[in-house]
Amino acid sequence: MRTLIPEPLTKAAFAAFGDVIEIEGSDFYLINNGSTRRYHRLASVETAQPEDRAIISIFRAEALPMPLTLRMLERHPLGSQAFMPLHGRPFLIVVAPPGPAPLAEQIRAFVSDGRQGVNYHRGVWHHPVLALDAQDDFLVVDRSGPGNNCDEHVFAEDDQLLLAPHP
Repeated sequence: MRTLIPEPLTKAAFAAFGDVIEIEGSDFYLINNGSTRRYHRLASVETAQPEDRAIISIFRAEALPMPLTLRMLERHPLGSQAFMPLHGRPFLIVVAPPGPAPLAEQIRAFVSDGRQGVNYHRGVWHHPVLALDAQDDFLVVDRSGPGNNCDEHVFAEDDQLLLAPHP
């Protein structure tokens, strides 16, 4: 079984899967009479249909036992999905490029530094949120509207991967 070692989350490494949401190295401009920096448009919400709406939710996630056997990935074909940690804690990200099914050899793992969020582009395969602390909260921005916006792919036993714990 192939073991995935999480790599640091950077904009360049994650570009094929979506956006890294962070202020480090991002442009800003001043608002509110100069008292506030606005880091504008760090990611865009993608929706498929005119009747779709961008929504904001909070997910409370519980950590899964590590190392974790990756048995499935999901994707959202009708909209992007963004996760921003609310308590500044690192979390894991597992992704694969868009396509009819994720290919085990193309799966990558990343670790957020706790100040970075991610915005998965439409159709990017990913594991459901992977908290590292016993319980963690995430601000989630995604799409609401008609139609099925969650496809799941369950791997055959030979294609399952082992996700190493965060070092």
